[in-house]
Order: sequence, then C-alpha cells, then structure tokens
Amino acid sequence: MNPYGNQAVPRRPVPEGRIFTAAQGVDMPAVTYTVSARGKSPNAPVFSFLRHQFGNLPLNEIESLFGFVQRSTLYGGRAFTDRELTERDVTQLNNAGIGLRIPMSNHYVDESEFEASRPILDRYHLPLNAIIVTNDNLAHWLRRDYPQYTIDASVIKNIKTQRKIEEALDLYDSVVLPMRINEDLDFLEKIREKERIILFANAGCALTCPSKLCYMSISKINKYQGGKFQCSQPIKERELHGMVDFPLEPYVRMGFTRFKLLRARPNRMTGF
Repeated sequence: MNPYGNQAVPRRPVPEGRIFTAAQGVDMPAVTYTVSARGKSPNAPVFSFLRHQFGNLPLNEIESLFGFVQRSTLYGGRAFTDRELTERDVTQLNNAGIGLRIPMSNHYVDESEFEASRPILDRYHLPLNAIIVTNDNLAHWLRRDYPQYTIDASVIKNIKTQRKIEEALDLYDSVVLPMRINEDLDFLEKIREKERIILFANAGCALTCPSKLCYMSISKINKYQGGKFQCSQPIKERELHGMVDFPLEPYVRMGFTRFKLLRARPNRMTGF
C-alpha cells in the first residue's frame, strides 16, 4: 500500500564520504498509515510483528498502531479476548515516534465505565496517542479530562454526509470514513478539511455490509455480561469480495494523506 508501488520511497542522496560523519534528514512521507495490531500475540515483539505483517511499509510511514491494551468495557469493533500491545510494545512504539490508538469504540458508555477506565487512560495519556470513539459522551469526557489525546471518530459512527463530517469535526480531531465512501470520488473531493480525514487503504466484509449488526453485538459482548455475536449475512445476503485494496493515487491527488490499513484474516475474506 505505497503510492510509489513496489519502488522504494525516494530518499535524499548521501554525499560521498560522509555517510558516518553527517546525519541526513528523513524525507516526510507522502502518506501515513494507522495499521492493525488485531490478533497480535502479546508475546510477539512489536517491531518483529511490523516486519512480518507490514514489511512493505517504510517505518516512517506508520503513524500509529491500533489494538487492545488492558481489558476495558469501552472496547468496540472486535470482541476483547486478550491484550495485543504490551507495555513494552507501547513504550518502544512511542520512543520511535509511533502512536498507540486505543479502540474505545463501544456504542454504550456510562460515566461509571469511564471512571473505571481511568487507569488505562492515565497510563497512555501522551500527545502521540489517540482514542478511537463512537459514543459522543465519551468524546466529551475525554476532551475535558485528557487533552493530550487525539480523539478519532470511529468508522463505526458511519459518518457519510458532508454535514455529519463537519459536525463531527467540531468534537473530534479526525474522522474515519466508511469504506464505501472510497468509491465516491465526487463526495470526497467536496470535503473541506481533508487533512483531518482517515480513509481506508483496504477493506474487508464491511465494504458491502448493509447493516453492520456485528458492531452493536460486540459492544454488548465487551460488557462481559453475556451477549451473542450477530452478523447480517444470514439475514440479508450480500456479495463478498474478500479483501480489497484501494488505489491510493486518486485520494492523494485530492489531498488525503492519512490511511487505515487492515490485516487480512487467514481466509482473506475479510480483515481485522
């Protein structure tokens, strides 16, 4: 997922004879990615994981990793089974200038849960790091009490009109748009603050999903009070394309520079 294709990102030439005597600046990347740590074993060192799963990306193009840390009832998107990013992982990422994005994208949030999650929020409250949010109340509480976090409006919010984008950007720092919006270039061209938009670089089953029941059911499952996973596929059959890679050049030409990159599941029918 590189706008240069399989070619290396261009670098400034190093003057002859000075490779060990003068530091060279690193070119700013044309695009940056937030990449998935979903399914990462907590025993796998994070940079080994990145080499194995995203080895085609120069490290300076990886803005952040999103995945679970300690258990929380605020998680959404996927059911929590174990942490994916350890304390050591997060420290190493932050030391390398790479952020952590915590997916607190549960639909259902009350203030007692927010209070119970303060140990996690306190631990990672640094300017590099971000919280992914679906519930607007949670976004307000975070804005009030944790000003150093970047607060991203989750794709689960399903923001798909120009008016909704502008309203969301009054509260959130960035908005992740639904995968389907990638196919509407006219709509994308009209977005004013493109630098605050995150587009998907690839897509799984959510691309053609008509209702996304799974997200609501997972929000309930992550409360650890029972619940059953639901999928719309048995209710309303749809065409499945497997994992789809979007060509990024048209989006980059418009002014979009931030992308979300999923990992393909082993059967490559969807991502996580």
